[in-house]
Amino acid sequence: MDLGVSERVKPLIDQVRAMVRDEIMPLEEEYHHEVGKAPGGDRFQFTDRQNEIRENLKAKARERGLWNFWLTDSDRGYGLSTVEYAYLAEEMGWSFLAPEIFNCAAPDTGNMEVIERYCTAEQKAKWLDGLLEGKIRSAYLMTEPDVASSDATNISFSAVLDGEEWVLNGEKYWASGAGDPRCAVYVLMAKTEGDDAPRHGQHSQFLVDASTPGIEILRPMMVFGQDDAPHGHMHIRFTNVRIPKDAIILGRGKGFEISQGRLGPGRIHHCMRAIGQSERALEMLCRRSVTREAFGKPLAKLGANVDIIAERRMAIEQARLLCLKAAWMMDQGDPRAAAPWISQIKVIAPRVALETVDEAMQMHGGTGVSQDTPLAGMWMALRTLRFADGPDAVHRMVIGRKELKRYVNEALEG
Repeated sequence: MDLGVSERVKPLIDQVRAMVRDEIMPLEEEYHHEVGKAPGGDRFQFTDRQNEIRENLKAKARERGLWNFWLTDSDRGYGLSTVEYAYLAEEMGWSFLAPEIFNCAAPDTGNMEVIERYCTAEQKAKWLDGLLEGKIRSAYLMTEPDVASSDATNISFSAVLDGEEWVLNGEKYWASGAGDPRCAVYVLMAKTEGDDAPRHGQHSQFLVDASTPGIEILRPMMVFGQDDAPHGHMHIRFTNVRIPKDAIILGRGKGFEISQGRLGPGRIHHCMRAIGQSERALEMLCRRSVTREAFGKPLAKLGANVDIIAERRMAIEQARLLCLKAAWMMDQGDPRAAAPWISQIKVIAPRVALETVDEAMQMHGGTGVSQDTPLAGMWMALRTLRFADGPDAVHRMVIGRKELKRYVNEALEG
């Protein structure tokens, strides 16, 4: 099992790290503070300055060939392994803006994987090129307000075939990225089959043009009181929305098959970006501890601060290794075998990152929860990640059942 940095990816890591630290991070604060300054104060429109910052950086990344790394096991892009990509995702995790600059941002990466792996040539021609070029963005619509969507078999959003069209009715929320004015396509999960069909064969996925009549964005969902504009996590209503019969992906009842192909790699990407945020928070914690004094001593020499720093370093290293193991399992080509490992890292990485950010905030005092550092925003994003792609409790259930399975079998055999 090789979890190390390959010769192929090493120069890419160096280039991505340099661009993130030297060119992207210095512009983060200005980019963020432009939110809400578009004409009319619309928080879900970009200002000219935001467009200039973002598109200039994207152009530099493309010119340098630092683009679409996420295309693992593909003849497009670099064809990196999941382990190789994981190291790049960690570097991108240092900045909220960086993933998009390299066209490696969620939810687009997962949606592009769905289109590349499961869609027809016609569907790819319509949507994939624009996404791969970073010209449009997308959203993934699964979660619903009226059912416990952590058990996706509960999803009740209706898609009924009427001649040559599907008719869509229902509501989705936490549609991340749907607030972006460049969001052109939704990948949507809906119930198409009756209750007599197998439990995991009742749902299908569709490609939906975001401008289709009958789609109404009701509101942005607030995250700890913030609307996350202009990205947004939107609550959307579909009322008799008609889409072509060929908008279905792969076929009727294939929704869960597609979801597992999409969510596995995406969870690893999220977790390695969380490792990057952990490293950034630890760096901030350490710098603060040796440059700030209280009671006549540097903070590093007060209380248990040295122990706290040591514990954070050990926790980050453990989380990274577990994430790389999950990535390696994914690279072996058996998603079922990789699933418990992905669940483990989905629980551990956000937890470790949250604890590290929390300690960094504590070291910064009141400044740590203010707008003067990125720590508060990092904390909110990481706490939210504990819900995204399945809450902790569901992943622990997967892990626990896997652990118990052989003992149950032994008891039955005995």
